[in-house]
Amino acid sequence: MERKVDIQSLIVDPFSQRPVMVLRSERSDRILPICIGPNEANAIALQLERIPVPRPMTHDLMSGMLDSLGVPVKKVRITDLRNSTFYAEIVLERDGREIRLDARPSDAVALALRLSVPIFVEDSVFDRCSADGEAEPGCAEAVRRWMDGLEPKDFGRYKM
Repeated sequence: MERKVDIQSLIVDPFSQRPVMVLRSERSDRILPICIGPNEANAIALQLERIPVPRPMTHDLMSGMLDSLGVPVKKVRITDLRNSTFYAEIVLERDGREIRLDARPSDAVALALRLSVPIFVEDSVFDRCSADGEAEPGCAEAVRRWMDGLEPKDFGRYKM
């Protein structure tokens, strides 16, 4: 089963100084921190804050191409966590059939924001992140420990 999520915040891991995208389930308090690259964090932050850019960024180009080709994106999904790496897919629709494209979660989310499509996380990903400690030791696990002491009001809006 999958859960619809929103971006709770973008933060910088206080230990590794890497950007972290924090996703939160809409119907529960489950939180999923995912370390992402600085370029992807910038692309997400620009879209969240609705800051215009003078020329299209990569995710703007992708959304424009899909729109021009008449290929709607139905949703994006974070599907797995293996060997400290998160996996995602972009779910397209073409000629009445679903097409699933492998993607990094940060790219999938950046595209979803531009296209206003929902973001989902598989329950198994939430379960594995909290149960078996497979998250990246230098980043997500440290952020999770730090976040354990925080209240939702402490997050603010998209701090980078």
